Amino acid sequence: MREFSVPPLVVSPPETNATDFVLRQAASPSNPVLFSRPDGRGGWAGVSATEFAADASAIAKGIIAEGVEPGGRIGIMARTRYEWALVDFAIWFAGCVSVPVYETSSPSQVAWILGDSGAGAAIVESGRHENVVRQAAVQEGLDALEHVWQMEGNGLDALRDAGRSVSDAALEERRGSLTLDSLATIIYTSGTTGRPKGCELTHRNFVELSENAAAALPECVHPGASTIMFLPLAHVFARFISVLCVAAGATVAHTPDVKNLLPDLQSYQPTFILAVPRVFEKVYNSSMLKAEDGGKGKIFHAAADTAIAWSRAKQDGKVPLVLNLKHRLFDKLVYGKIRAAMGGRVEHAVSGGAPLGERLGHFFNGIGLMILEGYGLTETTAPITVNTPKRIKIGTVGAPIPGNGVKIADDGEILANGNCVMRSYYHRPELQDETFSGGWFHTGDIGELDGDGFLKITGRKKEIIVTASGKNVIPAQLEDEIRADALVSQCVVVGDQRPFISALVTLDEEALPGWLQRHHLPATPVAEAARLPEVLAAIQGIVDRANAAVSKAEAIKEFRIVPTDFTESSGHLTPSLKIKRSQVLKDFGPVVDDIYAAKAR
Repeated sequence: MREFSVPPLVVSPPETNATDFVLRQAASPSNPVLFSRPDGRGGWAGVSATEFAADASAIAKGIIAEGVEPGGRIGIMARTRYEWALVDFAIWFAGCVSVPVYETSSPSQVAWILGDSGAGAAIVESGRHENVVRQAAVQEGLDALEHVWQMEGNGLDALRDAGRSVSDAALEERRGSLTLDSLATIIYTSGTTGRPKGCELTHRNFVELSENAAAALPECVHPGASTIMFLPLAHVFARFISVLCVAAGATVAHTPDVKNLLPDLQSYQPTFILAVPRVFEKVYNSSMLKAEDGGKGKIFHAAADTAIAWSRAKQDGKVPLVLNLKHRLFDKLVYGKIRAAMGGRVEHAVSGGAPLGERLGHFFNGIGLMILEGYGLTETTAPITVNTPKRIKIGTVGAPIPGNGVKIADDGEILANGNCVMRSYYHRPELQDETFSGGWFHTGDIGELDGDGFLKITGRKKEIIVTASGKNVIPAQLEDEIRADALVSQCVVVGDQRPFISALVTLDEEALPGWLQRHHLPATPVAEAARLPEVLAAIQGIVDRANAAVSKAEAIKEFRIVPTDFTESSGHLTPSLKIKRSQVLKDFGPVVDDIYAAKAR
């Protein structure tokens, strides 16, 4: 199949905007709890729809009182927390446009985003963030930036107080001026290559996509459902889910520090979660390592194999009796403990950002956590496609959400259209022709559609490696296979215009100590462990297993273990944990050159 589109289940009136979701929930007899906040005693306090609507309106009035004009750009720079969602909707209530900024951004990155978007104000989390914004304003001469308000301290209270002079009618005039076609936000791509580009997403993108996603996923997102947000809200994936939950009347909690994720999951007990594949890899690997450290490695591996086999059989429509009995046994011994670690009530998880991998998908489905893998980009307001509980094929990223379409170009590139696709790149009209053709958006990813309209991602068009002999190699397949091992943190396959394929590998600092202990080796720093014969042999075995899935011409012939990990702070990962391939090759170019020089000698 080359093209598959799904008609919308819901069509919204043209005068609708995203704030209507809040007002709809506030007007409903149930007045659902839309958000939960830490209560300071280890528990959570609910924020009802009426409370949220009132506070968002109060802050919006303050924005108006401070002179921000309709359509004015307002930056948001904060960790993932309740106030992020609050000011996001407040900006919309004020008829303005929000511009997310990752809270880890440098002054130069902040300057580019606020300067390019023409932001006249910014709402930041703390004094530290305000200092970064002020520094950026001075360095780059951001003359348009007139206001910086903090979430902490009395910054939001100052806005609430300022807004007392603004009437309800004036607020409604601003809020009601927004339509489906109004600009809602400018989200800057996280920038795996070059300067970030501003994606213009409209209220139609959020409204129509949320309404249709909620209609397609009623088992997951509904009144009474709950999730805990730990991905950065500056990223489109988390942002969309936040709006979707308001649309559906589900409850969202936030945790700003991933180190607290497990205790927060256990105290909050969400019914569904969202994460990127690396998080699920970490959950699997940490569970495995804990079992091996406790002398129960054989039980865990047998349980994992059973979960995968049971899930495959279930998908095929028939589970043999003996497999069912083994599955029930391991549910008591292993699976239940993993579910309990995630709060005990999680039934579904939404995964995006990169392909999850079929084996991992079947493992989690087999332990009772159905991972609904989806696919999308910043330019598509997150999801183009998603698996649903009723229509799921593990190993794919699902079929188009109602209102969206997918097409496979002659060169294998995935094209998309529908409610999800952005209006354009902000201030970049020269990119319009290369970005769109015949109403279809070019994603830059490579994939294929099956006969039922399910999409499978096979690689990134710009990351295809062409060796010196002309062989095309998609690095993602090898990288995902290698990175799935607990000992490995990251892997970057290289070989463009080179005589053969090689790889740079980093070790997982958390997994390494236990691995060394189980192999009767002394505790060793990562940089030194990278040179140990036993570690090199283990990585070679991992590489050999990955090579078994590809042709000889695509196989990794040489690798090097890099002594430092690729992280966001090192500049080698985006905030959504994607590899900045060009930066890795730039910083570790001498290592790559050494691989090929050594082989030539």
